[in-house]
Amino acid sequence: MVAAAFLLPSLVLLGALVVHPIGYSLYRSLFDRSGDTFVGAANYREMLGDPTIRTAIGNTALWVVLAPVTATALGLIFAVLTERVRWGTAFKLLVFMPMAISMLAAGIIFRLVYDHDPDRGVANAVWVGVHDTFASASAFPKARPGRDSPLRDAEGGAFVTRDPVRVGVPALLPLVGVAPEALPAGTRTAGRPEPLPGKVTGTVWQDFTRGGGGATNAVDPTESGLSGMRIEAVRDGRVVASTTAGADGTFTLPAAADGALLRLPAANFREAYAGVDWLGPALVTPAVIGAYVWMWAGFAMVLIGAGLAAVPRELLEAARVDGANEWQVFRRITVPLLAPVLVVVLVTLVINVMKIFDLVFVIAPGAVQDDANVLALQLYRTSFGTDADPGLGSAIAVLLLVLVVPVMLVNIRRMRKEASR
Repeated sequence: MVAAAFLLPSLVLLGALVVHPIGYSLYRSLFDRSGDTFVGAANYREMLGDPTIRTAIGNTALWVVLAPVTATALGLIFAVLTERVRWGTAFKLLVFMPMAISMLAAGIIFRLVYDHDPDRGVANAVWVGVHDTFASASAFPKARPGRDSPLRDAEGGAFVTRDPVRVGVPALLPLVGVAPEALPAGTRTAGRPEPLPGKVTGTVWQDFTRGGGGATNAVDPTESGLSGMRIEAVRDGRVVASTTAGADGTFTLPAAADGALLRLPAANFREAYAGVDWLGPALVTPAVIGAYVWMWAGFAMVLIGAGLAAVPRELLEAARVDGANEWQVFRRITVPLLAPVLVVVLVTLVINVMKIFDLVFVIAPGAVQDDANVLALQLYRTSFGTDADPGLGSAIAVLLLVLVVPVMLVNIRRMRKEASR
């Protein structure tokens, strides 16, 4: 009786907060939207036939496979490596700190991290920086020939002169569409080309005078040269000479360019690399999983680190004395001894990702939420709002419970086995 008296408050709370909601959800899933008409398994058939919910089920399966395994693997690596460095405690603190942040705050942080604009999003700022190190963008992506220009469009985004150039006759290559603030550093006022014996000379410049005025297709005093523009002399489809414009836009080609057409290659007008659309339909789910791993790898590291501290050091040293290298010690001794802890971490994270909601809701833009959808988010979207369907929402809740129960049973069985030792 005394034991029952002590257990009664807990049993009442358990029944009110767990058993009753589960039972009512199961009951409500058998009725229609209004709750007045019994529909049996119709909500479950509709749930499995709805492409949006099927996407949510597929994404939840992807979460269960990727997120716990990745977080656990990173936690294991961090726990093992930080044992060998003097500043390991500080590193563990840094890795664990994201656990102190709410899912909502982490979602806001990563919504900014994944912003498509490289000037705002850290991920694209790094990605674009690495890309531009190996393939720099042009300074003139918007440049184009103006009205009555001596240049015409060529294949692939290049521009070519309408007429062949001649030695001793300066070539004028006017362009428009380059913002003054976008001109390369060191750009000077456009220079007037001077004829040189045995050379083809010319100027490529921004044919635009601020405030109006100036003559079309003529170098005016306040107009800027297009420094660094690549110019090629082409004859019969073959490049016979090439050069780069100076700071004032002037250039000089050898006599081999006589009678050729001058071409401004498409590389001069390549659009700046904008980076990766992290929150687009193709990458939004891996991107949100990345945010989750950032938060929970510290949790895995702390638990695995505690298990690692209990590993007998004499076993590790004995293996090294017997000639095992560090990889063999890690794979054949450390990991098997840590297996119970790794299972605990994996099971905990699997249960956790089954109900993931906050990160997906905050990080995924509205346009791609159907692509990033998971069961917990679909449960919310179905059960609340102007078009709410509590019957279908309850069916999704029951499905989520059915998926979580096997994992919970595995965890209970493991705890019983450990308690019996």
